[in-house]
Amino acid sequence: MKKYALVGTGGRAGLYIEAISGKWKDNAQLVAFCDTNQTRMNYANTLLSQAGAAPASTWKAADFDTMIHETRPDIVIVTTMDRTHDEYIVRALHAGCDVITEKPMTIDEKRALRILDAIEETGRQVRVAFNYRYAPHHSKIRELLMNDTIGEVFSVHFEWLLNTEHGADYFRRWHREKRNSGGLLVHKSTHHFDLMNFWLDSYPERVYAEGGLRFYGKENAQMRCVSQFYPRAHGFDAAKDDPFALHMEENEQLKALYLDAEHEDNYYRDQSVFSDGITIEDTLSVLVKYQNQVQMTYSLNAYLPWEGLNVVFNGSRGRLEMKLVEMSYVNAGGDRENEGSLESCDITVFPMFAAPYKADFNIGAGGHGGGDNAMLADLFGEPGNDPLKRAADHRAGAMSILTGIAGNISMQQQRPVQFKEFELVSRLKK
Repeated sequence: MKKYALVGTGGRAGLYIEAISGKWKDNAQLVAFCDTNQTRMNYANTLLSQAGAAPASTWKAADFDTMIHETRPDIVIVTTMDRTHDEYIVRALHAGCDVITEKPMTIDEKRALRILDAIEETGRQVRVAFNYRYAPHHSKIRELLMNDTIGEVFSVHFEWLLNTEHGADYFRRWHREKRNSGGLLVHKSTHHFDLMNFWLDSYPERVYAEGGLRFYGKENAQMRCVSQFYPRAHGFDAAKDDPFALHMEENEQLKALYLDAEHEDNYYRDQSVFSDGITIEDTLSVLVKYQNQVQMTYSLNAYLPWEGLNVVFNGSRGRLEMKLVEMSYVNAGGDRENEGSLESCDITVFPMFAAPYKADFNIGAGGHGGGDNAMLADLFGEPGNDPLKRAADHRAGAMSILTGIAGNISMQQQRPVQFKEFELVSRLKK
């Protein structure tokens, strides 16, 4: 049985806590929690208790190194704020632990190089939790392309839609500051850029991006003649009838994780999406040229009426289309088993000289179209052969974020960004 320590006991941590204390309790044990907030760690232990598991020891963030020395975990799970991932990954590696980290692995090249240095110096491993790779519908796309179903792929259009429940949530919490998350091109789109690298079995060569804050934020609301503003939902009458407000006191889990914990660190999970201080974009367009000469157009909008994607592949022998609609959710605000589960998904193959047909696949049960459960089985179950090679290491983590990092540079400097400009790319080729 392997021992695990988990650092960062916010909303995303629950996925791992429930897996280790539930289905995979014979393979794994949580021995320690680490966080800046004791209330959240106490709640994490409540989840363990509800599952019939023994409590884990709790350690403040300043005592991270002592925690590893005292509890001797085999693997550290990192689910902290994005900009702190590299700090805990590097320290865990040097302490002799392997690491599982939530995506994105980190938010900029400098931090990614720190992680790469630590891996090379210690010989330890980093796994990046790309659950989307494991979803049956995404795996089916990988299979169809590997089997040359539409021949050589020439171009791709990938459109991701975030709706006014899930999309708005990134503008309420720490993600709204680019210094914390790298913006949606890094925090959210790293999923999609990783899928493209995974599907095409290639990496980008050149990236150009445009983006802006067009819907959220106080100035945009004022332009739409909004006149009532509030800093956060809790305690403000103006938020009561606002469909964009998050009322944590009405949700047991959000109340326990955040409202009851904010006296320790003044972190407000329910900030107004139409307040000042938002430094990320909500409207994004990216043009990517891959090393295998595939061209991709990508867009992300965070204020739309439904949640999901449209993606099409144009090839030498036909066209492949996928449209999926996901169930919307607020992180840690409901039934984790159904976060991102599918409402519908169709994959259609259009051969060049034959009738189109629907590709057969089993819609996965559980969070993110079945991706969560399949990934957890790969992380905590018995290792097996995977012809699709869905497990993601630090190389996959680095190359997925570099597309978003290049996009951020492109928007800032108003120019195309070449991947050869990144030291990280040449390092990873060694």
